[in-house]
Order: sequence, then C-alpha cells, then structure tokens
Amino acid sequence: MRNTLLVSASLLGLAIAAPAFAQTNPVTGARPGNIPGTDNSLPLGNTASNIAGSDTHSDIAPRLPNPPVADNASPQQYLAAAKRALDAHHTGEAQQALEMAETRALDRSTAPSAANTPDSSPLISQITKALDALAHNDDHTANQMIDGAMQMATR
Repeated sequence: MRNTLLVSASLLGLAIAAPAFAQTNPVTGARPGNIPGTDNSLPLGNTASNIAGSDTHSDIAPRLPNPPVADNASPQQYLAAAKRALDAHHTGEAQQALEMAETRALDRSTAPSAANTPDSSPLISQITKALDALAHNDDHTANQMIDGAMQMATR
C-alpha cells in the first residue's frame, strides 16, 4: 500500500511538472531535452522548409521524415523515393530524399586543392533546382526536376 502511495505521488508530481518541460524556446523553436541528430530530435516537420530564405521560419530546421530506403541507398533510389513522396504530397519526405540523393551524388573523390570547389555536375544542379522548386511550393517543377535528375543518375 505504501509503495502504491509513493508511486501515485511521484506520478502526480511528474504530471504537474510536465508542461514546464514541454515549452519550446520562443527564439529557436527547440524543445529542451532533445538530442540533435537522433530520430527523436525536435521540432518535427512534415512539409518542406528551411531550403531558402523565403521558407525559413526558424533558425532550427525541423527534422523531416526519413524516406523508406535502405541506409546505403544510391542517388537513384533516393530520387525515386523523392518522386513517390512528392506524388503523395509529402513535401518534407521529398526534401529529405532529395537532400540524401544530393549527399550520395557528392560522394566522390577529389584532389585536395579542389575540396572547396562546389560540384557543378548536371545531376547536382538538377537536384538543387528540385529543392529550389520545393522551397517555392512549386511541386510541378520539382517533379520535372526530379524526373530529369533520375534520367541523369541512371547514365
């Protein structure tokens, strides 16, 4: 009986204190207790954002949904996932898939003297244009850019 009473009192104390811990930082939008870079980091987002200045509403970009592809997926697989996500109007997932496709496409060997030179390949340019279209809520153009990137990636 005494243990039940102690547990009840502890739970009541947590319930009263919980709202104080859940408050977001008014400047950054972050919630206390997050571990950045984990699947539990906050804030969460389902729509594309923080790509360009026009769609940035916070200094902290929301964690976007991961596309349903393997960890070692190719740029082509990420582009296909971006297309499926965009077709389903899941712009946040499409953004994440495009950014991962870009990362995979940038996985290349370069001379140390060229390490600071941005990659200007047509595939990277096409992915950048797709992300820019997402930033401007232009799903049609984003879809066209993804189609073009998919063709380039298969070459």
